[in-house]
Amino acid sequence: MKDKVEQALLKIRPALQRDGGDVEIVEVTEDGIVKVRLTGACHGCPMAAVTLKQGIERVLMQEIPTIKEVVSV
Repeated sequence: MKDKVEQALLKIRPALQRDGGDVEIVEVTEDGIVKVRLTGACHGCPMAAVTLKQGIERVLMQEIPTIKEVVSV
């Protein structure tokens, strides 16, 4: 499933990179939780929570229906 997550992240990664940030997968659990780390300008950004839920989580859940949640670690 990690490969599917990585493919789905390709859709949102360019937008993150334009703002000087990025996202990396830390873990994909068996029960559909994706743990990610925001890097670059995204790390510590006041809008990081919005980016995580409205951007990354939304895209991953649309692309991979078995994803239940995306959390930042």
